[in-house]
Amino acid sequence: MNVREQWKPLVLIVGTFLLLFYLPLGNESFDRSISEALGLAKWYAREHVLLCLVPAFFIAGAISVFVSQGAVMKYLGAQAGKVVSYGVASVSGAVLAVCSCTILPLFAGIYKRGAGIGPAATFLYAGPAINVLAVILTARILGVELGAARAVGAIVFGVVVGLVMSLVFRNDEREKAIAEAAPSEPEEGRRLRQNVLYFAAMVAILVFATWGRPASQVGAWHAIYSVKWILVGGSSLGLAAMLVAWFHVKWWHVVIAALPAAVLTVFFPSHPSVPFAAGILGLAAVAQITGGEPREWLDSTWGYAKQILPLLFAGVLAAGFLMGSPEGHGLVPSDWVRTVVGGNSLRANAFASVAGALMYFATLTEVPILQGLIASGMGKGPALALLLAGPALSLPNMLVIRSVMGTRKTLVYIALVVVMATASGLLFGAISNRVVT
Repeated sequence: MNVREQWKPLVLIVGTFLLLFYLPLGNESFDRSISEALGLAKWYAREHVLLCLVPAFFIAGAISVFVSQGAVMKYLGAQAGKVVSYGVASVSGAVLAVCSCTILPLFAGIYKRGAGIGPAATFLYAGPAINVLAVILTARILGVELGAARAVGAIVFGVVVGLVMSLVFRNDEREKAIAEAAPSEPEEGRRLRQNVLYFAAMVAILVFATWGRPASQVGAWHAIYSVKWILVGGSSLGLAAMLVAWFHVKWWHVVIAALPAAVLTVFFPSHPSVPFAAGILGLAAVAQITGGEPREWLDSTWGYAKQILPLLFAGVLAAGFLMGSPEGHGLVPSDWVRTVVGGNSLRANAFASVAGALMYFATLTEVPILQGLIASGMGKGPALALLLAGPALSLPNMLVIRSVMGTRKTLVYIALVVVMATASGLLFGAISNRVVT
């Protein structure tokens, strides 16, 4: 064993000892931050892992197994036309309308399958940021001006981030383009129509299972919310039928796997996550028993879960400890945050961008948080900066992105989001102040 290998465990042991020895238990601020970290992790586990991340893992696994590499390269690869690749990336991400963590398995799936760094970055940003419901809610609660600025800024933002990433790492893109040009064996699979329907069923399960309660009790959004679990059930039945018809799964295996979910729906009508969990377990069991492509799908799904979940939970704990949760603040005092984001200075916009990038926002939660900050004196520019940086980035999100595309690309992506959000906030704040005066 060399000297370096001997020092590593010693440093780890001594560091852990010093951390525990000087742990400031009993300090009000520290104890509150610990409570906020655990509270945010508990809320995240209850609200996002089962209904958001697990379906996303299955979709990412399916991308890796069932989507041909040629198809990904054709629309999102380094040789694809910019209009096609960035258009597909932005539209695909926006249709999902998920949070910054739920988009990660899907991003990892298309990136590892051959998508260029530019379109992949656009897809990564578009999913959480270009959210139609979030834009509408922003306009209704925070004003049409801020809602319109968020919509325009997010669309332009996503494409620009992808283009700059592609430019900065053009050598990597060139190497990928050369690799794509090499002849490859033709890949056999299902017809395009079958794959589209198969993925549409899984995306529908993800979207409707996470459909939040709208503020208004009337309208199309509330109508969908009132039947969301019926839509989830119908999409699940469609997925089951496709597994039997196209993936050689035995129908009686599907029936047996679906029975627990059906029974639990009767006994837990007010807790739909219970039968949902049973359905997920049934799907995993069917895939394992069937073997072949379904088992490859399950193995790929499990691979993404092992890679992403530990980093996400570590990031959620760190974000809760530092920045707190929607119900309270962490180590960084909320009063201090309100003080530094007033007006339209460079410092205020930069701080709003950095704070938004570190905090974790579930889909739509950024709007009521901003409502409180604006009421406490937050400027319009910093508000837009937080809206553009916050939903697309978070500390958990950063840790996972680094594991997928490396440190350099992750740092450039984070810097782009923060800098562009700051610049957008400064410009919007200046325009708003000029209109007022």
